[in-house]
Amino acid sequence: MSEHSSPETAQRKRLYWHSRRGMWELDLLLIPFLEHRYDGLDEDDQAAFRTLIDEEDQDLFAWLMRREWPEAPDIRRIVKMIVEYAEDADNVVHRPV
Repeated sequence: MSEHSSPETAQRKRLYWHSRRGMWELDLLLIPFLEHRYDGLDEDDQAAFRTLIDEEDQDLFAWLMRREWPEAPDIRRIVKMIVEYAEDADNVVHRPV
């Protein structure tokens, strides 16, 4: 089996395509987090991310825009990680040089 057809590659492609929601706000939060932080997460947090991206867009939007928090502790934790990552990334992008 080649590297391009490994189970890990297939899962990563699935995660990427499921992170593309069609809502610009969600795409801007989920895709960078997947690309930059997902691989460094422990197995539980990776599982929480996989569960999160199967949720409905309106729930994701409410959670990621901090209008409400998920009830499940593991999902709440990954949502907070995504929000914090976005805030940190935003600060890096907008810092004066």
